[in-house]
Parts: sequence; C-alpha cells; structure tokens
Amino acid sequence: MSQIRRITTIKQQVYEILRDDICSGVYAPGQQIQETELSKKLEISRSPIREALRQLVSEGLAVEYPNRGVFVKTYTPKDIEDVFDLRILLESYAIMRSGNCLTLEKHHELNDCMERLKTYHSQDDIQRYVEEDTLLHQLLIQLSGNNLVISTYERVYAMVQRFRIYSLKSRKRFDDSLTEHIQIIQNVLAGNVKEADRINREHLLLAKDTIIVYLDQMHQD
Repeated sequence: MSQIRRITTIKQQVYEILRDDICSGVYAPGQQIQETELSKKLEISRSPIREALRQLVSEGLAVEYPNRGVFVKTYTPKDIEDVFDLRILLESYAIMRSGNCLTLEKHHELNDCMERLKTYHSQDDIQRYVEEDTLLHQLLIQLSGNNLVISTYERVYAMVQRFRIYSLKSRKRFDDSLTEHIQIIQNVLAGNVKEADRINREHLLLAKDTIIVYLDQMHQD
C-alpha cells in the first residue's frame, strides 16, 4: 500500500505537482521551469513556487543557473550509474532485513502487487505496470524498518523515475522484468533473502544499462 502524503503548505503542494510533472515527462530534461507562468497557472504568488524550486534543486531534480533560472536536470550516464549504485545498496539492505518486518499485512501487499503486475503486463499497460513497479520497490524498502533508509530512497528513486518507462520499451525487457519481479517477491515471502537480493541486483543492473543506452541515444539525436 502506498504511503499517504500529508500536504500542509502551498509550497509542499507546488513541490508535489512539479516533482510529479518532472518524473512523468511533462517537463523535458533541460526545460526551464518558469515562475511567472506557474504563478498564473496555479493562481498563487511566486513565493511558494520559488521555495518548491529550491527543494527540487536540493534534491537533484532541477538545476539553478544564476541570472537564468531553474531548469530540469539533464542526467548523464554517470548520474544514472551513481543513482543505481545507491539504489542497489539501499534495496539490498532492505531485502536482507525484510524478515524482521514481514507482517501478514506486508505478505498480502506483496502478493497483491504481484497479481497487479501480472495483470498490467498481460494488458500491455506499460504506464500502470511502471506505477506498480514503483510501488513494489517502495514496499521492499519499507521492509527495512529503517525510516532514514525509506526517506533517502524516496529522494533517490525520484531522480530516475522519469526514465523508468524507457527501460521497458523492449518487449523482451518488459517480459523479463515481470519474471524478475515475481521471483523477487516469491523469494522474499519464502524468506530466501539472499536469492531475492541476487535477483533484485541483476534486475536493477539491467534497468540501469537500458536507461544508459536510452540516454546515449538521446544525446546522439
């Protein structure tokens, strides 16, 4: 089950909107985020927008250039390497500790997630499959029982979320991804954490390599 966010300020609402738009591709890499345009569109002052942009910059989703403005970060292959290295560390830690937090409720959540992944795959619904993929990896991180790991992961995952759909463009990769997810879930539920960790590492490395190929192609176009 996904975590419910408590939005308490206008700045937080603006941040959520912009982050989701960046991750979903509404804003392209390198595109400027205009304060004035957003102020008119959202019918709010520029102050909370400016604060939200600062947060996006601090989290690595945007870059600020003096006297020019804030732009959506353009990721390099090295950036993706760094992010996936950290993802592997965090998810490996969570999986290896999963036995301590694997409640009956988490059993149900993982099983339900697996069934939804199968359904969206059979329907060729890549968008909803990616959303469920995101949820699965969040569930795995929650099994760490470590709040600092959970909050760190949320920031890291946001950096590559907008590229996730491209890692599944290949039919073979889409099919293999489902098999890997099923095996990860089944092994976690069975307590075979070493095997679950091994499969998840391979899964993330394959996703990383596919995204890097996509970035290379973008830079060549």
